[in-house]
Amino acid sequence: MFDLSDPYPELLELTRTAPVSRIGDSSFFAVTAWDLLADAVARTDNFSSNLTATMVWNEDGTVEEYPIAELGSPIHVLATADDPDHKAHRALVMPSLVAKRVRALEPFISQTLERLWSDGVVDGRLDWMSAIAQRLPMAVVAELLGFPTYDIDDLVRWSFAATVLLDGVVTPAQLESARREVGELTVYLSQAFDAAVANPGENVLGDLARLVDAGDLDQGTAVIIGVQLVAAGAESTVSLLGNAVYLLGRNPDVVQAIRDDRDLVPVFIEEALRLESPFRGHYRHVVADTTLGDVALPAGSHLYLMWGAANRDPANFDRPDEIDLDPAARRSHMAFGKGLHLCVGAALARLEGRVAIDHLLDRTPNGFTVDTADPDWERSLLVRRLRRLPVQVGA
Repeated sequence: MFDLSDPYPELLELTRTAPVSRIGDSSFFAVTAWDLLADAVARTDNFSSNLTATMVWNEDGTVEEYPIAELGSPIHVLATADDPDHKAHRALVMPSLVAKRVRALEPFISQTLERLWSDGVVDGRLDWMSAIAQRLPMAVVAELLGFPTYDIDDLVRWSFAATVLLDGVVTPAQLESARREVGELTVYLSQAFDAAVANPGENVLGDLARLVDAGDLDQGTAVIIGVQLVAAGAESTVSLLGNAVYLLGRNPDVVQAIRDDRDLVPVFIEEALRLESPFRGHYRHVVADTTLGDVALPAGSHLYLMWGAANRDPANFDRPDEIDLDPAARRSHMAFGKGLHLCVGAALARLEGRVAIDHLLDRTPNGFTVDTADPDWERSLLVRRLRRLPVQVGA
């Protein structure tokens, strides 16, 4: 297994020498090169988005399959569904995520940031992850979906539990705990959905409730969509907020550049997404015998599309390990996926990232320092997320 804390040297070597490579003796193949990931996501008939299994890395270095659901199972919705189901599910949630609705959340995001900052800074210090990065996205998700009541600590716990089920480097006890906590999230969402059916609001739950009432969607599918939006949507933004501030801590010249020109903040957010992609990768199921990059892939095997590796592919990026704030030179990235399954919440994550970095700069006119000496990365094959990130606010 590659070094989870600093995987990029090993991933670069794979990209150069074996961009499609079998992982041990398992049924999983890592894909690291930009052009091959782009090829794979375009070949939806060959590579299904159904999440049929994930990797589990054992202490002895072997890799096993952790089964999720059979190919074609109704449990595959939205992000893990194939067309025509994926297209239908995406059409159901997109009205809640159009630009107008996303922009309307900016005052709520700013107010929430101000409250979290005031509560989190003690004696000029805060843990950016626990005070801001974990809590802001959960508050926004709750506002967007329209939860009647919520506790951010519960949402953080439930969201991270959903990630644990796919992490790949967890113990049986951790898996059992995660299953239990995801069950709690499902119960909570079911109850919130019942409330929305009785009184649908102008939010995601209300939109879905009206569709169920009209007979266009079954309630079970609506609840699973809700679980995905809570788990995947919040997870990507938690990681983005932490990774962006981590990169600022390592690049004081970039801090000065975006202080001098706030129009560069969105450009920096894109570079943070590229350099430290929130999700290391996602899975695809190989439907029938085929090849990718001249590597034979048997039916029933799995691809692991490594976005973080592709986003540093030197064949696609000049100086791939450096932050480039030149808007004209910046190329697109795959941090939110690519193709049909481009993340539905990408615009919202970008908005939260921009507002959070602007807020940090506004509240630290005398500067700030970030403890990046020994970064505490989550031990996960799925996500690139910091557990903690100490920040010292300048006097």
